[in-house]
Amino acid sequence: MRVSLAPPLRATALRAAIVALGLWAQTSTAHEGHDHGSDTPPAAAVSAPRGASSSESLELVAIARNGRLSVFLDRAGTNEPVTDAAITAETPEGPADAAAMPDGSYGLSAPWSLHPGEHEVLFTVRTGGASDIFPVSLTVPEPPAPSTAGPDAWALGLAAAHDFRRHLEEADPLPFAIGGAGFLLGIVVTLLMRGRRRGPAAALVVFALALALAPKAFAHEGHEGGGTPMAATGGQDLARRMPDGAIFVPKPTQRVLALRTVVTASDTLSRTVELPGRIIPDPSASGVVQSSVGGRLSPPESGRFPRLGTRVTKGEVLAYVTPPVQAVDVSDMRQRQGELDQQIAITERRVERYRKLAPGGAVSQVQLDDALAELKGLADRRAALDAIRQHPEALTAPVDGVVAEASAVAGQMASPGIQVFQIVEPRRLWVEALSFDALATGQDATARLADGRTLHLAFMGAGLADRSQAVPMHFSIEGAPPELRTGQFVTVLAALDTQQTGLALPRTSVVRGGNGQSLVYEHTAPERFEPREVRVEPLDAGRVLVVSGVAPGKRIVTQGAELLNQVR
Repeated sequence: MRVSLAPPLRATALRAAIVALGLWAQTSTAHEGHDHGSDTPPAAAVSAPRGASSSESLELVAIARNGRLSVFLDRAGTNEPVTDAAITAETPEGPADAAAMPDGSYGLSAPWSLHPGEHEVLFTVRTGGASDIFPVSLTVPEPPAPSTAGPDAWALGLAAAHDFRRHLEEADPLPFAIGGAGFLLGIVVTLLMRGRRRGPAAALVVFALALALAPKAFAHEGHEGGGTPMAATGGQDLARRMPDGAIFVPKPTQRVLALRTVVTASDTLSRTVELPGRIIPDPSASGVVQSSVGGRLSPPESGRFPRLGTRVTKGEVLAYVTPPVQAVDVSDMRQRQGELDQQIAITERRVERYRKLAPGGAVSQVQLDDALAELKGLADRRAALDAIRQHPEALTAPVDGVVAEASAVAGQMASPGIQVFQIVEPRRLWVEALSFDALATGQDATARLADGRTLHLAFMGAGLADRSQAVPMHFSIEGAPPELRTGQFVTVLAALDTQQTGLALPRTSVVRGGNGQSLVYEHTAPERFEPREVRVEPLDAGRVLVVSGVAPGKRIVTQGAELLNQVR
């Protein structure tokens, strides 16, 4: 008895094949920037309602959020927070006093800010014995209307099919491939043997091939592997770069980044030049310890050589040098010692004899004194020979200071004139720079370390002889920090005789743009900063001279510009 496949089952199989082919064809509509049938653009960043007002010396920003009003008061010229002010607000519901908050802002309750519309608030600020009035207008937008559109049934169906396929892709494909291939092969063989089941068999084969070969219809850039795109955060104040290149930085973020500004002013300053330099010890406050004779080194009475960084005093014994005695010299010394011992013995007998004869007048007192003097000279010569082998040379510190270099090792042979120790006074250091230009002689300079720190230098003198076509110049460091080391390289900025006009700004104000151009950020509004391309020249270790790009009277960021440049 033959059992025929019911028409509903046949139609179901054909529908499944059509759905699978639809998944495969969906790749033509799923591409970068689209969300599989959804044409809704990503939500834009939303800021809380805010208003700003400023005077010649102060700048006020009011931000409404969750029924409260946060007030930020800063100095207009430097952007420094003002935390000791008394603020009173005339709100739509009456006057209210703002209380100081831990983050340096001021807060007050504002339930009226929850209602859409334009609200006028008048702030009275009293600080430093002066009073200012700041009118602020807050515009609260209408809340967005809720969406009433129901879910798209076809989109839900495609998403469910894609989710099922994604789970299959995440699992181990080998067991599914073997089992599915065997199952399909059995179905095809069975239907072919029965002879009248070719239509449903073909539909099932098409369905299986479509699931296996369909590409990742829903995976594209930003949505790979079933992840959901990040929704735009609404109602939060986030620093962001605007389409015109300006940067919006909320007042709370400015407090975190510690942004500071300065009002530019034109001035005539000396042109400067950067010179290579290195730190050297002060010749009058440093010294070297050398051995005058060759010999073997040995530690002092303490039993150990002074370590690097050990402070020593002038005249302190740092090491001993024992001169070596060769075998030939030992033989000569022994022969000489024997001769001296023999002469000493003969002279001692003569002295004894003279002492016995002197009282009777047989020997004069002069002869006795001569014999005693000869005996004393022979004894001194004999003692000097013994001292050569018993008393080594003491190496002492020539000045007070710190051991900067030490090459002493117990048992080491030191040659005459070889440096064993170097003593440096770290509070008295110099800088030696090489100048290729005609500098303004007698003027002080500044130096910049690799980490950006600044050293103040006092001019000490310049050489008359060229050194590699350069003139050496010496400067003393005023208030040298203890971590400086001799031989450390620095950049010296010295003044020239020529003058130039420009704006002096701290070096931290200038940052590099994406194209390598020098940029500064102008504070054009309480929460807006705009980049300005400038041309700068070195002025000293801490400042640069802006030759063009910024006019006088502009507020330029001096602290936090590097962090501001990272905002995207």
